[in-house]
Amino acid sequence: MPRFHVAAYLDLTKTAHASLFKEEEEIWEVLPKIKGYLDANLKPGLHGRSVGTPYIGERVFIGEGTVVEHGAVIKGPAWIGKNCEIRAGAYIRENVIVGDGAVLGNSCEFKNSILFDGAQVPHYTYVGDSILGYKAHLGAGVTLSNFKLAGDEITIRVPGHESIKTGLRKFGAIVGDGAEVGSKTVLNPGSILGKGVVIYPGVVWSGVLAGNMIVKHRPQYELRLKRK
Repeated sequence: MPRFHVAAYLDLTKTAHASLFKEEEEIWEVLPKIKGYLDANLKPGLHGRSVGTPYIGERVFIGEGTVVEHGAVIKGPAWIGKNCEIRAGAYIRENVIVGDGAVLGNSCEFKNSILFDGAQVPHYTYVGDSILGYKAHLGAGVTLSNFKLAGDEITIRVPGHESIKTGLRKFGAIVGDGAEVGSKTVLNPGSILGKGVVIYPGVVWSGVLAGNMIVKHRPQYELRLKRK
C-alpha cells in the first residue's frame, strides 16, 4: 500500500474524474497522467456563458452554468465543470481539470493540475502540477512552487524518516479537502497538506502537514517611539 493514499487527503466522490486515481499508487502519481486522460476523454464543448470576449481554445469543455469573464484565457486542453466562476484575468494553461462550483480568479495561473468541486483560488495565485481538494481555499498571493532551483527530482520530506523520491521534476502541492491556505503563503515543491489544515498568512512551508493542524508564523517586531 502507498504511504500517501489518496483517501487520506481527497474525497473522490467530489470529482467527476475519480478514475484518474488508483488506490495502489502514491497520490502524486496522478499528475503525469492528466494529459493522457484529457487526450482520451475530453470532448470540447461550451455549455456555459461568456461575458465580453474571453479567449477559449479549441480543446476546452465548459459545463452548464459556468461563467467565463472578459479577459480570461483558457488555452486548453481543459475540462471545467458546472457552475464555476472563471474570473477576469484567470490564465488556464494546458492540462487542467476543474470540478463543479470552483472559483478561478483574477491573475491566477493554472497548469497541469486538478481542482476538486468547490475549490477556490480567487486572487493572484500560481497553481502548477498540483491537486486542490474539495472546498480547499487559497488566499491572495499564494504560490504552489513546482520546480526546484537545482532542477533535480522532487522528494517528499517526512519528519523522522528518509525523504521519499517522487520521480518528478515538477510537482507543486497536494492540498487536502477543506484546507485553508492564507495569503502570501509559499508551498515549496512536494508539499502535502492534510484535510482541514489551516496555514496562516506569510508562511513558507515544506514537507508533510497532518490533517487538522494549524501553522502560524510569528515574526518579531521592534517598536520604538517616533522622534519629534
